[in-house]
Amino acid sequence: MPRDMPRSVGRASVLRVPRMSTVDLIAIELRKAIFSGALPVGSPLGEVEIATQLGVSRSPLREAAQRLVQDGILIAIPGRGMSVAVIEGDQVDDVYVMRLAVESQAVRRITRANDSRAMARITRAFEEFSTASAGDDARAMGDADLEFHQVLVDAAGSERLTRGMATLVMQTRIASFSVPEGYSVRRSISPTYERLLAALAAGDADAAVIALEEQFEDAVSRLRGDDVTVETVDVDVDAEEQVFRPIDATAIHEGR
Repeated sequence: MPRDMPRSVGRASVLRVPRMSTVDLIAIELRKAIFSGALPVGSPLGEVEIATQLGVSRSPLREAAQRLVQDGILIAIPGRGMSVAVIEGDQVDDVYVMRLAVESQAVRRITRANDSRAMARITRAFEEFSTASAGDDARAMGDADLEFHQVLVDAAGSERLTRGMATLVMQTRIASFSVPEGYSVRRSISPTYERLLAALAAGDADAAVIALEEQFEDAVSRLRGDDVTVETVDVDVDAEEQVFRPIDATAIHEGR
């Protein structure tokens, strides 16, 4: 795997699971590979090769893959097996419609709770995003952006919102990979982020939702190719012959 993934990747598989099963671990590894681009959008899921690389049988691999089908991350075609989803056109709009529903509910819960610790976590995530955007690592920028939105939803204190957002983070990354010109990120942070933070600090949920709406409208326009005025940075996606490493359950349980 090219690098460590954001903390959000794999969350949907492990919430409320006291000890991860082989299927849980496989699902996380599949998510990581898709999120990083090691398994490209539209590519078939080579069951034999992946099972061999992970050191597992095909049965738990198929079970894990079915979870990702249910999440819209993989697609299953009768008689042709499974492949990584492609998200483009109207599907991009649909992802952001769902993101707006989830994140709007999150900001309303956050402003009602007026929890200083939650605001501190959100602010820290934005600072990490700002630091990444000041550098030259385009992938780090994209990862920090999605991590900020996951932290925002986590701060609402709802397991189901967190679970839903973890899936939407994956779908957003797939939409970015599905752009014909290749995956790119904004060179600068949208001013809507500052407005979102200011609205949250002021306890103004309506203003926070408006900031999200504007931010998402801009994102959809860029992903659909309607807005070519925003300066972007291309993200290198390295192809790897050995996409997966054998699963080490002990290492994952201990957080290594």
